[in-house]
Amino acid sequence: MRELLGREPSGRFEIVVRDASGDPVVIRNAPFLDDGTPMPTLYWLCGAEEYVAVSRLEAAGGVDRAEAEVDPDELRHAHDRYAAEREALIAPDHAGPRPSGGVCGTRQGVKCLHGHYAWFLAGGEDPVGRWVADHLAEVPS
Repeated sequence: MRELLGREPSGRFEIVVRDASGDPVVIRNAPFLDDGTPMPTLYWLCGAEEYVAVSRLEAAGGVDRAEAEVDPDELRHAHDRYAAEREALIAPDHAGPRPSGGVCGTRQGVKCLHGHYAWFLAGGEDPVGRWVADHLAEVPS
């Protein structure tokens, strides 16, 4: 992970999706960094090929397109599910600051296709991640 990130990871994580050669594609972060800072991004897309492909889709206007084409109620429910999944990882007696928002810390709309796609690849019911999967082939490599 150090090689993929270009730095030492700042918190605990587990690899939840690997490619055919065994390299990490998606990690699930702990809700807090090692220093206690809340980490709103539970799922992180770290596969180099996947990251570049999604970046190209974003550069081609993918964030605006996804937000326009995905049902807003379905998206809102996805943000709520993501937040609930992350909240379930926090000790009930935790009294300090908590991560907030849904996918990538967003409360509404689409902020980052990478985060949505990561959660989708990890098995999350994410309509934007599904949209990304359906549209990745549109962007030339």
